[in-house]
Amino acid sequence: MKARTPRLRTFRSLRTLRSRALVAALTLSACATTALGAAPGAALTPGTSAPGTAASDGGEATDLSTARVQWIDRTTVAWPRNLGDHTAPHRLVTDREGDLAVRDGKLTGGGRELPLERVPGGLSDRQRAKWPHLSGAYDAYRVSEHDPGALRGALRGQVVATAGEDRLSAATGVQLPGVLDDLYADEGGAEHARLGPAFHQGRRTSLALWAPTAQRVRLLVGGRAVPMHRDEASGVWRATGNWRDVRYRYRVTVWSPSAGKVVTNDVTDPYSTALTADSRQSVATDLSDPRLAPPGWSRLRKPRPTALRNAQIQELHIRDFSRDDRTVAARERGTYRAFTERNSDGMRHLRKLASAGTSHVHLLPAFDFSSVPERRTDRQQPQCELAKLPPDSAEQQQCVRETAGRDGFNWGYDPQHYTVPEGSYAARPDGPSRTREFRDMVRGLNRAGLRTVMDVVYNHTTAAGQDPRSVLDRVVPGYYHRLDADGRVATSTCCANTAPEHTMMGKLVVDSVVTWARQYKVDGFRFDLMGHHPKANILAVRRALDALTPARDGVDGKHILLYGEGWNFGEVADDARFTQATQRNMAGTGVATFSDRARDAIRGGGPFDEDPRVQGFASGLATDPNPSPANGSPAQQRARLLHYQDLIKVGLSGNLAGYRFTDSRGRSVTGAEVDYNGAPAGYARRPGDALAYADAHDNETLYDALAFKLPAGTTAADRARMQVLGMATATLSQGPSLSHAGSDLLRSKSLDRNSYDSGDWFNALHWDCRRGNGFGRGLPPAPDNEAKWPYAKPLLTNPKLYPDCARITATAAAYRDLLRIRTTEPAFGKKTAAEVQRSLSFPLSGPAAGEKPGVITARLDDLVLVFNATPQRRTQRVPALVGRGYALHPLQGAGADPVVRRSGYEKATGTFTVPGRTVAVFRQRP
Repeated sequence: MKARTPRLRTFRSLRTLRSRALVAALTLSACATTALGAAPGAALTPGTSAPGTAASDGGEATDLSTARVQWIDRTTVAWPRNLGDHTAPHRLVTDREGDLAVRDGKLTGGGRELPLERVPGGLSDRQRAKWPHLSGAYDAYRVSEHDPGALRGALRGQVVATAGEDRLSAATGVQLPGVLDDLYADEGGAEHARLGPAFHQGRRTSLALWAPTAQRVRLLVGGRAVPMHRDEASGVWRATGNWRDVRYRYRVTVWSPSAGKVVTNDVTDPYSTALTADSRQSVATDLSDPRLAPPGWSRLRKPRPTALRNAQIQELHIRDFSRDDRTVAARERGTYRAFTERNSDGMRHLRKLASAGTSHVHLLPAFDFSSVPERRTDRQQPQCELAKLPPDSAEQQQCVRETAGRDGFNWGYDPQHYTVPEGSYAARPDGPSRTREFRDMVRGLNRAGLRTVMDVVYNHTTAAGQDPRSVLDRVVPGYYHRLDADGRVATSTCCANTAPEHTMMGKLVVDSVVTWARQYKVDGFRFDLMGHHPKANILAVRRALDALTPARDGVDGKHILLYGEGWNFGEVADDARFTQATQRNMAGTGVATFSDRARDAIRGGGPFDEDPRVQGFASGLATDPNPSPANGSPAQQRARLLHYQDLIKVGLSGNLAGYRFTDSRGRSVTGAEVDYNGAPAGYARRPGDALAYADAHDNETLYDALAFKLPAGTTAADRARMQVLGMATATLSQGPSLSHAGSDLLRSKSLDRNSYDSGDWFNALHWDCRRGNGFGRGLPPAPDNEAKWPYAKPLLTNPKLYPDCARITATAAAYRDLLRIRTTEPAFGKKTAAEVQRSLSFPLSGPAAGEKPGVITARLDDLVLVFNATPQRRTQRVPALVGRGYALHPLQGAGADPVVRRSGYEKATGTFTVPGRTVAVFRQRP
């Protein structure tokens, strides 16, 4: 599709955004269920009643399986203008037993009535500001009942909104999050309540659960059902006993819109601190128990903190890290404990990266997720002899898919409990031992000179409604998830979207992050799909972390990094429901967002291209064209390449919106004036707002993207050089950058675009170059890749795509040289946009300056950077530098790459000469 809106175009080019979810529907029933579109968590056909209610005869207007009316605060109901006869009496009807139904146009069943009075002028300005998506299409009705106690009682059962008397013109369920926040979270104090287990003197343990709509809650512990006491103001239920390290669940009796009846759910604690295997029961674990602390944990010395603008981050999957590392004990491969093996190949490689300047390891989700059996004995493995099959065979992927969902691998973007370590990475998944093992991992990384970042996924849950893996929605149905206009759970993120705009979901996010920071000494958080969070929620996280001190909390929260995916899409897009935590909105907040601008320019095209051979700056566009017609004519290629070069220049500035430079057309522009698919390329206010990267776990690895895009005859040596060049455009930018684990080792996933559930076979990460780089493990799994098989098949048998040890180790060493330059030269760490403007320029930008397609020359203080993506040697004459002395940077001059050492500089003419497919950094001589 060529004509996309800027928002959709950005989203589609940016990432598969859980295109994994389209496949995940096959293995994650939660996503499959909610994707059907139904009342929260249920799969219903529009116009039918929920289970347990009678079918209506009034069509969609009298459909109790929907929830089209929204009770937004204690005094106000928002009513769709197109729902029912507005001249007829309106009312809310509540029933503890859940027997309300529509028969023959009338409401049947007992219940209390709350008359509604239409409010002239509709919603107030304050209400419109808080609920912007309701401001244009909803009328306001005032609730007749004013007593908070009576209102709280009415909310503990089925709630229906009706219009009409003898014959109803409208009848629908009611969305309750707004009034629950007003009555319980804000006025009642639930926002400040301590939830989950708390430990007191001796063995006394208190357990607290927020369940304001529940009719009864009992604690299932020690084979007994213990009554819990309800605080009427806050809606928090509590019980106290001698329950330290005891298994428990809650038995919650509550009206469930998805079930259409009052249900009794046995459910784990949303604030669990420990779990039994496969999340069957919560365990009341005191995280401050000294038995759970590794030696020296309370005095753990962390590597020196790195400012966000200077962070160099390695993205890593815990199982990938050691699953194929034969220097790790077999029982510890794929586990937290592998990070304690100081002499393993993986840890030695991480120490090399740390010594070169990598500051953080970003771990893909390590909280409790639902897609992997946590006991090893419950897992299945592919039954084929995968290594004996041809490199271009479809048999490997078919065999791997047969056990997908039951093997030991998944990325883990399907959260079940947010604040407990994932059990499948633990040697002992039952109970609190996984806490100790996670802490061992953090300690191991810290001792290697690396701080730890967690990838957190608070934007959705693995399930909603009555699904057995649903936790939040079986405690407070219809509250924790974002609902559409009909009351169905929104699923734009792939699964059941949460609603951090609701007070108690926002509180859960903050409380969970603070727990990981205090109790596990996590040094940073990467928010998955952060644009689905309110900006206010992420800033609340930032404030809570900033308040942590070494003296009181054992950590300095101000040094904890925050960054995330600021994509703008779905039901919240364009600030439809709140001010989102998107790229532009987060600029200047101290929270970074991934920048896709330069990434797309480096690689070329996007992950959804029908033809994956669309080229970019680092893949030969115009200067080393492949035969794909998708690249266009030579003139079109040249024009697109020059525009890509502008995007990269903006990226090198740190994606600053106000950074002014001369673009490739000779115009004086700011970063915000450079087009990125209809959106501003530059959006940052200061260095550190945008995080640069060339590849990540989503989409093809950089090596695989280049495999598709570089001409088939490109040698292994030249492919390796383009890999370094692609990574360098991110590494040498102002602001933080991230690299996908193994990219410096030419990592391949055999061309798999979406390896979230592709097993160990396609996700293997080889620290030992003798085991290859992962290329040629068969055609990638069909669900996300089959359309590209005609392009992939000939590549998988191309010998030029199989790098040897010399090529792999040379690539890693050349990358580390550039990383050392980035982290030791102060010029790359500018603090303000004004400093970047004064220090960074592109002296050969534009036709008048003689800009060449495929070459970018940047001047940064006393450094000159030349990115030569062409196959040929290139000269770059900078008249302003005539008579000044420059030499290749000492770290490259004495570095690992013999080709870059052939770069030169002629003082008399101010001319830099750089070999093809090379990044050279020159430093001015004193």
